[in-house]
Amino acid sequence: MADYILEMKNIVKEFSGIRALDNVNLKIERGEIHALCGENGAGKSTLMNVLSGLYPFGSYSGEIIYEGDVAQFKKLKDSEEKGIVIIHQELALSPYLSIKENLFLGNEQAKRGIIDWNLTEKKTENLLKTVGLRVNPNTLVSQIGVGHQQLVEIAKAFAKNVQLLILDEPTAALNEEESENLLELMREFKKQGITSIIISHKLNEIVDISDKITILRDGKTIETLEKENISEERIIRGMVGRDLTNRYPERQANIGEVYFEVKDWNVHHPIDSNRV
Repeated sequence: MADYILEMKNIVKEFSGIRALDNVNLKIERGEIHALCGENGAGKSTLMNVLSGLYPFGSYSGEIIYEGDVAQFKKLKDSEEKGIVIIHQELALSPYLSIKENLFLGNEQAKRGIIDWNLTEKKTENLLKTVGLRVNPNTLVSQIGVGHQQLVEIAKAFAKNVQLLILDEPTAALNEEESENLLELMREFKKQGITSIIISHKLNEIVDISDKITILRDGKTIETLEKENISEERIIRGMVGRDLTNRYPERQANIGEVYFEVKDWNVHHPIDSNRV
């Protein structure tokens, strides 16, 4: 019998009479990497916001069962206390604070009301090792790249004892090497027993990393694919409701006469006139 860490049953969420989620069902097995796929507006992020408590209990109908108990999260902190951590596409880090300050922002390591910076730095070093990031904990977030910032967000999740990690378009702003490193990190988390849900439009990554894929279309659950049935063509068919015989349709361009043309245009640097 499958060991489900999460079940979402008949979830309905409306915005001003518009049904964004229409009786959506989702089951996540413990320790798996489960992907959510769908076109823009299919309801993927909305479903995860319901799960995390960003859309609180009472603002939707349906049932969430987490770790065998009915969950009624009224705010983000409620789900985080249970080990559910969501990392949004827009990173929630302060560029003017150090890495260690960001990791424990709102979760300060304090004794008798005074922050213990030595303990904070030690814990930060351990968390950064967990995500494979070799950076000084005192480095400002603004001084590291987007790929490293993504790792800081994941390290922040581990500071909250994550059991279910939700990644919303985690590789959207990353280059190919950074994306592969992040996916490899997810595989390592799986070995540690951590369950992950990933939302992504990069189908090649989804096919590579996922144990199962649930497809949403127009706010409804279409199907859940097992590993052996996962392919880009199969995912696309579920997302759009039909086979795409040509993913990039041919177009006939009718090029007319030149309307505007620029030649030999040089622009000099506003400060250094020797630079073009």
